Amino acid sequence: MQEQETIKEARATLNYARISSRKVRIVADLIRGKNVDEALAIVKFTPKASSEIIEKLLKSAIANAENNHDMKHENLYIAEIFANQGPTLKRIRPAAKGSAVRIRKRTSNITIVLRDDK
Repeated sequence: MQEQETIKEARATLNYARISSRKVRIVADLIRGKNVDEALAIVKFTPKASSEIIEKLLKSAIANAENNHDMKHENLYIAEIFANQGPTLKRIRPAAKGSAVRIRKRTSNITIVLRDDK
């Protein structure tokens, strides 16, 4: 019988972030597959609205890996990062001639998965 290796992974999830998933994916694509230290540096100096949110979530995932899964900070890399669309808040704004325009305030669910490269 073969023994399967268990792959250690740590994850952090942020649900209902008040930012469009389309905007989050721009920064997520920059750091996917990178070492966590390199990813933190990239996020720190990327002038996008989602950078601050992703930085905080990445630090949370690192803390989860170190404290809950006994993984070393130096060996961690971003295996997966994705932003899916969350529920949309619908609001109404008055428009010309007594009509109304619907405003869609989009939310997103962001997940980061870290693995140990050994």
